[in-house]
Amino acid sequence: MMTCFDIGGSAIKAAISTPDGEVTPFARIATPLDDFEAFVASLADLRRQGGAGEGGVALSITGVVDPANDVLTCANIPCIDGRRLGPELAERLGVPVHVANDADCFALAEAVKGAGRGHRIVFGIIIGTGIGGGLVIDGRILTGAGGFAGEWGHGPAVASEAGDPPVAIPRFACGCGQKGCVDTVGGARGLERLHRHLTGAEIASTEIIAAWLAGDAGAARTVDCQVDLVASPLALAINITGADILPVGGGLSSVPELIAKLDQAVRQRILRRTTRPLLVRSLLAPEPGLIGAALLAHQGEQR
Repeated sequence: MMTCFDIGGSAIKAAISTPDGEVTPFARIATPLDDFEAFVASLADLRRQGGAGEGGVALSITGVVDPANDVLTCANIPCIDGRRLGPELAERLGVPVHVANDADCFALAEAVKGAGRGHRIVFGIIIGTGIGGGLVIDGRILTGAGGFAGEWGHGPAVASEAGDPPVAIPRFACGCGQKGCVDTVGGARGLERLHRHLTGAEIASTEIIAAWLAGDAGAARTVDCQVDLVASPLALAINITGADILPVGGGLSSVPELIAKLDQAVRQRILRRTTRPLLVRSLLAPEPGLIGAALLAHQGEQR
């Protein structure tokens, strides 16, 4: 048995898992953001609560782990940013510790046990507050240099105009330091940013989606532009990776009409012609991070 954690900027979720990725969640606590000792103590206490004994620990975490040196980049949990989190926790907890990006864990879970099961190349994508992704080939996460494989949301890839008729789109500044990233126009915050630019209205993404589904012309214009802007970079990612299915997670994955619209636009832009949907809703909500962490840790112990 192993203790798995899904760690975000607001909460830590804990579960006991079996090697085949079956998880039993048992606790949820607030994430200590600024105190590393409190962070370690929280994980140790949760391990004791779960009763995993000498079993190892697996973490699905917001942030990126550099496979060359195990250093974690995690801006929204300052106390662990820049640390060799896996080795440090292993020393403090006295058990093996496996750490991976939450989008990678999502992709692995969906590839092995979810919507991507039976497919060789699975590109799991997150369309939530922002844009993320993870690439799984033959049941293994592709980490890549710096740990950034699958990050299709970043890089200056967004077109300068979108929609029909076309409208100019600014190169919005991104939190990664670049301008024109898919993350600036994709996801919930991107939808709100586009709607504000196109209409001047400051409303939540949920309201924009509801208005679009109700037939509102302004909201429809915003959604059309977002799909136009996001579909081309995503199609390029598919052409490069050869992915044949893309499980979609995140808040906006709960809007089937939006995913279907994006899927159609993507399939019109890729080299391979297929009538089968490529973008499909994930099957493992609400715990793909915990499931992916368990599977990843088991793979690590088999090596």
